[in-house]
Amino acid sequence: MEIGAYSFGDTPRTPDGELGSTSDAIRNLFDAIVHADKVGLDYFAVGEHHTLEMPASSPGALINAAAAATSQITLGSGVAVISTDDPVRLYQQFATADAVSGGGRIEITAGRGSSVESFPLFGYDLRDYERLFEEKLDLLTTINRGSPVTWSGSVRSALDELDVVPRPVHGRLPIWVGTGGSAPSSVRAGRLGLPVSYGIIGGAPHRFAPLAELYRRTAAQAGHTGDDIKVSVAALGMVAPTKQEALDRFYPGWLAMNAEMAARRGWPAPDDEAFLAQAHAPGAYYVGDPDDVAERIAHLHGYMGHMRHFLQMDFGGLPQDTLLESITLLATEVKPRVERLLAKK
Repeated sequence: MEIGAYSFGDTPRTPDGELGSTSDAIRNLFDAIVHADKVGLDYFAVGEHHTLEMPASSPGALINAAAAATSQITLGSGVAVISTDDPVRLYQQFATADAVSGGGRIEITAGRGSSVESFPLFGYDLRDYERLFEEKLDLLTTINRGSPVTWSGSVRSALDELDVVPRPVHGRLPIWVGTGGSAPSSVRAGRLGLPVSYGIIGGAPHRFAPLAELYRRTAAQAGHTGDDIKVSVAALGMVAPTKQEALDRFYPGWLAMNAEMAARRGWPAPDDEAFLAQAHAPGAYYVGDPDDVAERIAHLHGYMGHMRHFLQMDFGGLPQDTLLESITLLATEVKPRVERLLAKK
């Protein structure tokens, strides 16, 4: 089981609660990735968002910087919003990071994203949501198979025997499909023989088990077997020396984020009882001490059979030292506990 983290960037707050500098958010995220590498975390993903609160708008740029400053950790997008990006340019950015890293540590997770800010920002129509993703994912996987590239579709100009460079050190990059729990996305990933990453940010995580089974069954029916058929889980969480400390550290950011989303998108107001229900088993927030978090990850593995579990911990202006401590505990305390629990099974 690989253990990791992901982030969309987290803009710090001033003492009076106002948003601070988005450039500080990016620097903090870079420093967190470097720290994660030093303490032995397996994986770190940078997700694409375009808001003042979550300003990691260019995963490829940040992953290139992190590739040069790390030596062991696997780096990826979580997700790259392929619907509103150019697959050629995206692939070039990540292949460049692969070269910088020495090869074998860079991945792309392509998705449609949990927010829609990128559509008006880059001049796309939400009515083309499905078609954009389907065709651009096809182009991305076509590029990954080799160069020169020939491809045609309706969402961008065709490619006719054109080289897309640089090429990855080992020939191809791992390309995942990211989904928040869509059955069609599970089928698509299985049909294409691509690994799938489930973002589980609410409800009971084990309810995703039928989707993972649907994915594996579809892959088998399409003739796909081997190492590419695998599942990962992204979730919200926080690790602290005690369960109560973890709850106390996680709650202010959770409250700030959900209050902002409620105002912006018309979501229900944050509810403390709902928070506590999610922060305790069998909820979707992996908030606790190392034993609690490890036991819940291993428990979900019994349903999902996933090979990677990674947490978003920084939102709502989480203090940087709190994030770094959680990353350290995740790598040095949670990971070995998960390994022991799975070995017993």
